[in-house]
Amino acid sequence: MARETIYLVQAFVAKGKGFRAEPPVACLSPERARRMAEKLAPTKSGVVAFATSGDAELGDYDDTPTVFFKSGLLPPQFEDV
Repeated sequence: MARETIYLVQAFVAKGKGFRAEPPVACLSPERARRMAEKLAPTKSGVVAFATSGDAELGDYDDTPTVFFKSGLLPPQFEDV
């Protein structure tokens, strides 16, 4: 299978001193992912919209996603991207 790019929105809610990730939502385009993330931002502790490329059949995805929207408090892996 060829490499493909997927667009995801990941929301987080505060849990104690950490975060709990909600199930990621796949979107058809970066624009839709951004709009969804913007809608979720006021109701979540943190939200990030990002793209990653890889081969789903092999389970091989990029180590560093391309973040195009982030808001609120996020886990450390999203702080520097």
